[in-house]
Amino acid sequence: MFLDPVVEDVSVAVYTVPTDAPEADGTIAWNSTTMVLVQIRAGNVTGLGFTYGPVACAAVVEDVLAPLVRGRAVLDVGGAHDAMTKAVRNDGRRGAVGYVLSAVDVALWDLKARVLGLPLYRLLGAVRAEVAVYGSGGFTTYSPEQLAAQLNGWTHDQAIPRVKIKIGESWGTCPDRDLERIAQAREIIGQDCALFVDANGAYTRNQAIRVVSAAAEHRVDWFEEPVSSDDLDGLREIRNAVGADVAAGEYGSTLDDFRLFCTTQAVDVLQIDLSRCGGITEWFRAAAIAAAHHLEVSGHCAPHLHAHAAMATPNLRHLEWFHDHVRIENLFFDGTLDPRGGSVRPDPQAPGHGLVLRAADAERYRIY
Repeated sequence: MFLDPVVEDVSVAVYTVPTDAPEADGTIAWNSTTMVLVQIRAGNVTGLGFTYGPVACAAVVEDVLAPLVRGRAVLDVGGAHDAMTKAVRNDGRRGAVGYVLSAVDVALWDLKARVLGLPLYRLLGAVRAEVAVYGSGGFTTYSPEQLAAQLNGWTHDQAIPRVKIKIGESWGTCPDRDLERIAQAREIIGQDCALFVDANGAYTRNQAIRVVSAAAEHRVDWFEEPVSSDDLDGLREIRNAVGADVAAGEYGSTLDDFRLFCTTQAVDVLQIDLSRCGGITEWFRAAAIAAAHHLEVSGHCAPHLHAHAAMATPNLRHLEWFHDHVRIENLFFDGTLDPRGGSVRPDPQAPGHGLVLRAADAERYRIY
């Protein structure tokens, strides 16, 4: 008879990793990325989850979430998620609190699958054998040479047939350079590769329409956050005016957030970030809302965190193979995935999500 173990320990660590070059999108610049990593133990089995957010997340784990998880049955992931969501009501479900709630939720799912001896995608109920990815980076700070090297790496070295670059430089004040970079990208990747652009909300409505229209000869297939994701009317207006698929949703934290993207017809594809929205538990609920509106979903950033849930999501389009996060995940973990050919396939022999922390390698970046 299976004995349902209980959670014995919850720990959190925070790491800051410098970027390999200065990076910026349309609205912000950065030179490092911070990961908050949660480990949850039951006996000699440990589950692991993480998010990308501020060091303040650690206090939320230790003071608010860990007491709700310790002593709870490992199989009771749904109950743990419900208790955590209710407990953080006055702390603010959106933002950093929601980010770290996501990390704990992922660690609980990973622990459950490891205790059962199953790959996480099998526990979740896979509907596909592999998950499509797109190369993502192309920061506005890159020189033409840096951009060319990155695009060539994805399309020619790894044979990824879809790539994304950042535009909207300096809050949309450099549209001529945006157009030059779009043209350069198309020239490098050729006509058979899909070209995505992401303005990170830097443009005004009319400006977004003008830029993508001016780039028509270069066939932009995906236009992410042309305006702020809070401007649902603007997203819908742009969606109705351009040929590219309009995408947004990466900052969604609650089911109401995702519902509004769908009911206002603001997007062609709903982006969900399970490192922000409440973890794997909330990912599936958000994806179901999109499915009810006949929309596909795309996983935002942190691809190794998303891969198993993506395997079990019928209305999935693809995952973002984001340069920053891929680099950190490869630095920190054994069991990372190979995007060669444009898709990833989780290891069917590895329990849980298959990631194993290389603690000694990560320690040099630890700040908490």
